Amino acid sequence: QVQPVESGGGSVQAGGSLRLSCTISLLTHKRYCMGWFRQAPGKEREGVAGLDNDALTSYSESAMGRFTISKDTAKNALYLQMNNLRPEDTGTYYCAAGDALFCIFSVVPTFDDYRGQGTQVTVSS
Repeated sequence: QVQPVESGGGSVQAGGSLRLSCTISLLTHKRYCMGWFRQAPGKEREGVAGLDNDALTSYSESAMGRFTISKDTAKNALYLQMNNLRPEDTGTYYCAAGDALFCIFSVVPTFDDYRGQGTQVTVSS
């Protein structure tokens, strides 16, 4: 299967915005749980946002109110709109999908079989 491909990362100042995109062919399979996680150097993976097959969303406490996950099934695309970025949001962001009994943001980092190579986000103060 074709792995997801992320794009849209970059360097911004604190308070800025970025929109990450991910081509994810599994959108055609509605049973999948999908989302975004990030990893900073020397830190563990951290789930950021999740989207279940009923389009219900979930967010980490850090992302709540600032990030929005969405999808466009026709374009096989998954997005993460990130506003009011903070230096602590710096890291490599990955989109991923998989099966989960309960599809919430915290399970997204466990999806090793279907995830992209990541896109770098750097937020300066």
